[in-house]
Amino acid sequence: MNKAQRVEFIQQKLDSLYPETPIPLNHKDPYTLLVAVLLSAQCTDARVNLVTPALFDKADNPFAMADLSVTEVEEIIRPCGLAPKKAAAIVQLSRILVSSFSGLVPESFEELERLPGVGHKTASVVMSQAFGHPAFPVDTHIHRLAQRWGLSSGRNVVQTEKDLKRLFPSSRWNRLHLQIIFYGREFCTARGCDGTVCEICRTCFPTRTKPKKTLKS
Repeated sequence: MNKAQRVEFIQQKLDSLYPETPIPLNHKDPYTLLVAVLLSAQCTDARVNLVTPALFDKADNPFAMADLSVTEVEEIIRPCGLAPKKAAAIVQLSRILVSSFSGLVPESFEELERLPGVGHKTASVVMSQAFGHPAFPVDTHIHRLAQRWGLSSGRNVVQTEKDLKRLFPSSRWNRLHLQIIFYGREFCTARGCDGTVCEICRTCFPTRTKPKKTLKS
């Protein structure tokens, strides 16, 4: 298969497996999604979904969260890891939303990425999943699959995002990002597939005999 054929096959396969793409993090609005995505750094979505009900029972909007102390938030979110850093970011960004954005999550990459604890990937998730703007959030899992599938040879997620955006139409980015995550969790896991095991890897590279190592910067 050449790259164009791989792109077409991957799209068809993912569409057949995942015709629906529910957002994995439980939330009710852009703010609660923003907080949940921030908590998901180096933590599973499943664990975040176990922690956020207690957090959102106490504060599910920027005004209530801004009134909490960092220590109060840290105690609740401790199971998610990196609790001191995440708690400080959540409280600080909530206070900024109250003081500068009337309590609303801004609908732009530039303004989102200026908030404490919000990097490009987090901003991309919020822009795509909360507001519906075309974005292609790339984490280490998507980076790994893109290399296994011969879609990118970038050494970091920044280059992989650029490569994937060139290969797929913007109308597919939001859905495809989730489909790749779902497939990576179910079939092409970090340990369960080395680039030679799952159906997509075997179909795209039927003669590959050695594990595909993920390039990193």
